[in-house]
Amino acid sequence: MSEAAPTDTDAAGEVEPAGHFRIYLGAAPGVGKTYAMLSEGHRRQERGADVVAGFVEAYGRPHTEELINGLEVIPRQVIEYRGSRLEEMDLDAVLRRRPGIALVDELAHTNVPGSGPHEKRWQDVLDMLGAGIDVVTTVNIQHLESIADDVEHMTGAKVRERVPDWVVRKADQIELADSSPEQLRRRMLHGNIYRKEKISQALTHFFQTDNLIALRELALRFVADESDEELLEHLRRRHPVSSPILWETTERIMVAVTAAAGNDVLLRRAARIALRVRGELDVVHVTVSDATRTEDARPVDRLRELTAALGARWHHVQDDDPAEAIVSFARENQITQIVIGSIQHSWWHFPGGGPILRQVIHEAGASGIDVHLIARREPPPAAAPSPGAAQE
Repeated sequence: MSEAAPTDTDAAGEVEPAGHFRIYLGAAPGVGKTYAMLSEGHRRQERGADVVAGFVEAYGRPHTEELINGLEVIPRQVIEYRGSRLEEMDLDAVLRRRPGIALVDELAHTNVPGSGPHEKRWQDVLDMLGAGIDVVTTVNIQHLESIADDVEHMTGAKVRERVPDWVVRKADQIELADSSPEQLRRRMLHGNIYRKEKISQALTHFFQTDNLIALRELALRFVADESDEELLEHLRRRHPVSSPILWETTERIMVAVTAAAGNDVLLRRAARIALRVRGELDVVHVTVSDATRTEDARPVDRLRELTAALGARWHHVQDDDPAEAIVSFARENQITQIVIGSIQHSWWHFPGGGPILRQVIHEAGASGIDVHLIARREPPPAAAPSPGAAQE
């Protein structure tokens, strides 16, 4: 029997935000997300809306700075932290002002400790939405939790600031701010993205043409998937339940995880598969009843947190036959695809039962369930810190 644990996603779904939520999504810094956000703010203001700039980061880009003029700017708060004076958005000031629309840059930003009630800016944004304030914000594709690991392997740059996928999917509209890799590199050379001293390093690292092409494809695919979801929701509202286009069988993805190192990567890969096929994702953690088998709870807790961040469902199953437990769960929950790692914890090979991977593949195949075997990936080698390489 499986036990579906409550997650942060469940809690978030209990209270829907009252404000409207719009995100400008980009493949990389410099594609024009902030410019597009500010341009929308001016358009809405000209139509009579009450617009404020809650927090806008221009990074010295003159065209962006010009667009801030004419908008009411909420003063930033200054925080003393480790001997430095740092500026952060003043959430309380925005909530007191209670505008119709707040422009808030960099959804993935990590707040300076002591600057407010939340660790992350996306949590501040949820507070604004809950207060009935419309929010227009920006984020780069590499900061999505399900995509960040792939970007790290692709670029070699650490992605430290991440946004749970379910937060981005709460947006009423996701708009792509797009720019070709060639155009981005030209803008970089002209000093329109980073300061002069950062240009050479950026062009030879994160802003390599291959990286920009791959990041652009990730952004395009994500927005296309979201557009398909909007179309399906529209059809569900307009067509009767009996319509075959609405109620045909959908893909349901399941990933089997253990406490072993690398299962966070496995979980994110499964989330990507589920996103691509627009399927639901269930995360199954099987433990055996043998009291001699002990498992560190900390990795499991981290996997539960990651499951919530990815918008998936967590299930804990206790069974002395892990292979049978995995396949039985899949059958009972109409799973169409199982995702499993090629190298798992030692109990994946149990006495008398043979290798569990072979058993899962055999039994799942007999039930018409596809199995994805994910290769183990080593983390990218640690590189010397490079300011501005991976984040705005």
